[in-house]
Amino acid sequence: MEITLIELEQAINYWRARKPATGEECALSPEVNALATVYALMIFHRTHSFSLATLDFVPRQLIEAFLARPAATAGVSA
Repeated sequence: MEITLIELEQAINYWRARKPATGEECALSPEVNALATVYALMIFHRTHSFSLATLDFVPRQLIEAFLARPAATAGVSA
């Protein structure tokens, strides 16, 4: 399954809403940090999409959870 940069952005926003930054330094949650790393690599390599199968376990699980969210929140990108 191919994931686009836009879908990855939506997944990041989904996890940011559920696991917001914490502390005075506004540190990213581990979930958001894992996806942000994938995002940074996509930008660096100028990639517009990637195969979900190529990801490490944690970011793949996070994106799969985002994609499997209940239909009531499927249209919500936050």
